[in-house]
Amino acid sequence: MISHIVCFRFLPGITWADPRAVEAESISRAHPQHIPDIESWTAGRNTTVREVAHDFAVIGRFADRDALERYQTHPDHQRGVRAWKELSTWVVVDLDDTEDALLGEPAR
Repeated sequence: MISHIVCFRFLPGITWADPRAVEAESISRAHPQHIPDIESWTAGRNTTVREVAHDFAVIGRFADRDALERYQTHPDHQRGVRAWKELSTWVVVDLDDTEDALLGEPAR
């Protein structure tokens, strides 16, 4: 199982008052309705005020790396990438949480 974790930080001057931010959020929240490879999905806004905090995050679970790759190229995901790209930066972690992966070196 792969956990795909993405944290978005708005570019300077962008807030939730910007309708593009709300649209990007809406697209991301709806991914499970369009992308069958998503096993589970959590998306939400940051709820604390900290300098290190990001503004929005998603956590998706996928059966394996092939499923994650299909998600990455799916047109609905690409629509979300375009929406977020114009108003944020982001960081990604793809955690392989199978027992062997957690105890060994990361797969390449």
